[in-house]
Amino acid sequence: MKNIQSHRKDEHVSLAEKFYQPVADAGFEQVRLIPTAIPELNESDIHLESVLAGIKISTPFFIQAMTGGSENTKRINARLAHIASQTGLAMAVGSQSVALRNSDLVSTFQIVRKVNPKGIILANVGAGVPVEYAQQAVNMIKADALQIHINVAQEIVMPEGETEFTWLKNIQNIIQKVHVPVILKSVGFGLSTADLEILQAIGVKYFDLGGSGGTNFIDIENQRNHSAQYAYLRNWGLSTVESLLEARNYKDLSYTATGGIRNPLDIVKAIALGAKNVGIAGYFLHQIINEKDDNVIISNIEDWKHQVKQIMLMLGMDHIESLTNNQIILSSELSNFKNQRHI
Repeated sequence: MKNIQSHRKDEHVSLAEKFYQPVADAGFEQVRLIPTAIPELNESDIHLESVLAGIKISTPFFIQAMTGGSENTKRINARLAHIASQTGLAMAVGSQSVALRNSDLVSTFQIVRKVNPKGIILANVGAGVPVEYAQQAVNMIKADALQIHINVAQEIVMPEGETEFTWLKNIQNIIQKVHVPVILKSVGFGLSTADLEILQAIGVKYFDLGGSGGTNFIDIENQRNHSAQYAYLRNWGLSTVESLLEARNYKDLSYTATGGIRNPLDIVKAIALGAKNVGIAGYFLHQIINEKDDNVIISNIEDWKHQVKQIMLMLGMDHIESLTNNQIILSSELSNFKNQRHI
């Protein structure tokens, strides 16, 4: 059982890199920001602090959930945790379900807390796990918050995927009984207004919109599936930008934007569209696989922080929260989407 579980985790990493695209299709190219010619600000006036599941974070982007569950992914998690510790970024681990079923794999997740003892770490489980398993996942890495991922399309295409998706009562139970904030996370297919309404009604306050345009689990699982082909589903779901637009109808909730973030301008656009913070997975995984020196990646992250400040300066905004009030221009395609969706 251990070898099968670990092999799948390694396959996911390998295929995520195989399908990685330097230019994503999450919709950010269809969004423009209105600059100011007279910002009346200095870069030293600009602050990047924000919140993630009600927790204060020093930087509005973080290392999104990727992996764990094999010796190879343990090494990846260790490097990511080191990078997070040196840059002050929050970090989420990949699904811990394999470690909840197989104690031999626990260390592949615990390494994150070992390397980064003081950092903000997010645990990660599927929506169908019992509440006691959800708490075990939190305890395993002394997590500050818990992601519950929902991934119907991935499970449908996955050769060993689930076919039962009656999750609401279980999600509500986890929210009520787990002792840390809970984030409801889509895995690359977005969330609609209807989804948000249903989930808010059972107590979800924090959402990771997880839109399409970045890592595509239809492509990944279709590659692994030798009995059926689902390539026709590769464009399934709502993009990250479309999900952010859907979320505008529920402004009292808190959103993470994940999916297809490739540069600092994408980060600023996501926040201007209503996100409190931005999760980045594919880009960081690509960096880890192709760059052996962690210091180079750390330097790149510090450059991104600096560039986010520079973009905010060009917009005349001194705090992350003020970005949500910035005027934006949408493409005709996105404007049409808004009209059809009554946003």
